[in-house]
Amino acid sequence: MTWLQRYRVRHYYRNSMWILPVGAMLLAAILVRVLHWFEQAMGWQSDYNPDTMRTVLGTLAGALFTFIVFVCSSLLLVVQLASAQLTPRLIGVLFKDPVTKATLAMFVFAFTFTSSALARIGETVPELTLAIAVYSSAVCLGLFLFLIDRVSKLLRPSGALRSVSRQAHEVIENVYPRSIKESRVPAPEPVDPTAALPARTIVSPMDGVVLAFNVKGLTTLATRNNCVIEMLPQVGNFVSVGEPLFRVYGSADLSAEALYQSIALGEERTMEQDAAFAFRVMVDVASKALSPAVNDPTTAVLALDQIHSLLRSVGSRCLDDERVRDAKGVVRLLYRTPDWEDFVTLAVTEIRQFGGLSIQIARRLRAMLEDLIHTLPEERTSQLQKELLLLHRSAERLFLEPEDRALAGISDAQGVGGKQGRQSAIRQVKKAVSP
Repeated sequence: MTWLQRYRVRHYYRNSMWILPVGAMLLAAILVRVLHWFEQAMGWQSDYNPDTMRTVLGTLAGALFTFIVFVCSSLLLVVQLASAQLTPRLIGVLFKDPVTKATLAMFVFAFTFTSSALARIGETVPELTLAIAVYSSAVCLGLFLFLIDRVSKLLRPSGALRSVSRQAHEVIENVYPRSIKESRVPAPEPVDPTAALPARTIVSPMDGVVLAFNVKGLTTLATRNNCVIEMLPQVGNFVSVGEPLFRVYGSADLSAEALYQSIALGEERTMEQDAAFAFRVMVDVASKALSPAVNDPTTAVLALDQIHSLLRSVGSRCLDDERVRDAKGVVRLLYRTPDWEDFVTLAVTEIRQFGGLSIQIARRLRAMLEDLIHTLPEERTSQLQKELLLLHRSAERLFLEPEDRALAGISDAQGVGGKQGRQSAIRQVKKAVSP
């Protein structure tokens, strides 16, 4: 099985809600058969009346089926409402929740087990099978209450943003493994592998967004063919049919099919190798909260809290265009990743524009930028200083009253309400209104 085939299977499994419940259904059917055979061999039978147990299990089975339909319909409705309030890009993130999948699988298991146990009741009642069928229904009730609690927390703006942030931190560590301190040690690069004309250009055979690619596989492929492979689009870019995907330097014999098996295209962006997509999701949440129809700057501040954390993580890592070397130190693979300017622009620009008339947003943005300037390495501060200057210009232009300009010029980690920010604000306002 190729890397692309394995990736597609893994990607489909992670993004599908039905696989685990269907597996639980099959497990329940097999387990009932095995238990029935075991109980017959051991002679374990219950003293309950068979007709009574048929009625009980039949009622439980019907109730569980209705219950499963209700839960699935409610989940779909709740996620759609939450995505409309926050951003549609959260749907894929929320449906990947393993706890939700496992809970639905347990519901289906209980229904299938109870239905199969009902079919095993004849002149006698199997004792162990009956007990599992009854108690699994009680477990489902407890899991349902747990699911309500979890989904209600997960679909809150703070819960959804934190879930995205947790995944993003893992992606940042995987995509940018080197810290900025390590990158300060100069690596020998005597020859530019792309200085010569490419021996071959491989174009895309289909439309789609670049979801991921096989770094080790492409490096091994280039080493085996004694060439250099350059991947042109970065992860998250949309490519159309006929658009260049790869350039090959030094060998024209490399199979295009081998390269196609090392890159995955799909319908929409994912966070598997795309750290910028996490910023995109959070900025979309903040932008929608700042729209005149919603006017909820506090939700935008929640998004800025997580963006602040991600920028701190990204800013401490080496973000140069990646050059992957083989065991001998020869460059074999080149691919593009967003640089620091890309991340800062993505994280700040739209929120600054859409929240230009919100003192809360101006103060929270200022607090984030000033904190990052003081805590990140010196080479990261230039872009942050530019954004801080743009924020100051926006406040000067949009806030007509001097008191409002003074308030907007104060850093406040809460937006409005922080103790330090309030004390500074009082001094600034007094200064602004004094003759």
